[in-house]
Amino acid sequence: MEIVATSSVEDAGLAALRDAGHDIRTVAVDGAEELAAAAEGAAALIVDEDTPVPATVFERATDLQIVGRTGIDVDGIDVTTATEHGVIVANGPETDVQAVAEYIIGLLFATARGIPQGHVRLKDGEWAKGDIIGSELDGKTAGLVGFDSVGQEVAKRLDNLGLDVVVYAPDGDGERAAQIGAERVELEACLDRADFLSIHTAGAQLQLGESELDTLGDGYLVNGTDGDVVDETALANAVGDGALQGAAVDAVSVAPLPADSPLRDVEDIIITPELARHTGPNGDSASTSVVNQVLAAFDGQPVTNAVNVPSIPPDAYPVVKPYADLTETVARIAIQLFDGDLDAVSIEYAGDIVTETIEPITAAGLTGVFDPLGWDANQVNARHVAAEHDIDVDVSTIREASDFQNLVTVTVSGGGDELSVEGTQFADGEPRIVSIDRYWVEAIPHGHMLIVRNADEPGVIGFIGSVLGEYDVNIAGMFNAREAIGGEALSVYNLDDEPGEDVLAALNDDDRILETTVVELNGQNARE
Repeated sequence: MEIVATSSVEDAGLAALRDAGHDIRTVAVDGAEELAAAAEGAAALIVDEDTPVPATVFERATDLQIVGRTGIDVDGIDVTTATEHGVIVANGPETDVQAVAEYIIGLLFATARGIPQGHVRLKDGEWAKGDIIGSELDGKTAGLVGFDSVGQEVAKRLDNLGLDVVVYAPDGDGERAAQIGAERVELEACLDRADFLSIHTAGAQLQLGESELDTLGDGYLVNGTDGDVVDETALANAVGDGALQGAAVDAVSVAPLPADSPLRDVEDIIITPELARHTGPNGDSASTSVVNQVLAAFDGQPVTNAVNVPSIPPDAYPVVKPYADLTETVARIAIQLFDGDLDAVSIEYAGDIVTETIEPITAAGLTGVFDPLGWDANQVNARHVAAEHDIDVDVSTIREASDFQNLVTVTVSGGGDELSVEGTQFADGEPRIVSIDRYWVEAIPHGHMLIVRNADEPGVIGFIGSVLGEYDVNIAGMFNAREAIGGEALSVYNLDDEPGEDVLAALNDDDRILETTVVELNGQNARE
């Protein structure tokens, strides 16, 4: 791949791209037009925090797959236009941002489970096993007051830990919050709904006192940003009286912490001496972080820091990927069998699949519908493409799937007509098509598929086989289904080669053959 990097990007991180065999062109550009010209023909563009990437870059550099920014903020990058063109936008958080975010999560676990208190009591000779009762995080709600770069990283981690995330960010990016999986709310709602509250704003912008802590109720508070945000006396009183379950702070109003600070006297307030940013060298850099995102995009792996792609936790990817592939395949079959004018796509998930991250699977399904139509769609812009073509998209889930552990149903419709295809993922990892337009089958979705509707009469399957044999088209597999004896039947044939028009003409010359359709799963044939 050809990769363009602006000259200010650290060269240390780019080495991994060269090691992977990619060509890197470092450029010094002045303005949007020069950047757009430099990026033409490139598959990836890596820029520093001071380099804007406006719409003109995406409009001219049509081969771009990903734009990486060496920093947390993506201000100046036209994310909307990037998404419309199917280009991933990813950031590379500075290492101290990641360090602070990790530390905040550590403080959250520490206060929720009373870890330091248990340690101190044991060191003092007390086995306080029954006295310290912690709180689980899974299924709870985390509130973020402020949405700075650290807050965004914390929000992503909390979302992946299974918490609902609400954000109060009066000056923040609501769209960014939604992309991370957070809900943007007003301050009172954030405090009221949060089981755990994390501070990510400065004291000059906001102060939380007795009234606000009372709204938080019996939750937990973590502050690793600015000690002036929280009234320390009010916090000590709230935790000491049991109104709040606990707190953990790495930021205090006066440092070092005075001997008479009210925070010192409350056991359930954890205090650390501003340690969040202090870590040993890890050999990482902002450019290294971005390069990892670029390599992941080229390899078809999750881009963990993407701002415009549904997030998939890395450990969930091996589970989600087969479902995404299955849904895309089911969708490709459905749209190639449908001969109407498309105006709606419905995707229904049932069974085990509903416990996974659905949105990236849906994006794959929409891509499977739109790609055979010749529309330029991928997992980044599938929703945009649907809106651009006035396609209604409906997604639903059912907890249990009849007869299967999991089931995906893709229905395409328009002009009063509709067609559904259903597929499942077997326990051994093998996908199967189990229903085509109400006909129950068990077909292997692979390569060239000939789907034939025919009269249910003796000799029809033999006739089809004879025609295929006459034209040297080998059958790799066959699956047959019918509505009722003597009615209509449907057969699915996996073929080693694509049957030509002469093959289809020979089949259709027989009155028993009602319809023939060649479905291509290699993404080659666009539907007329």
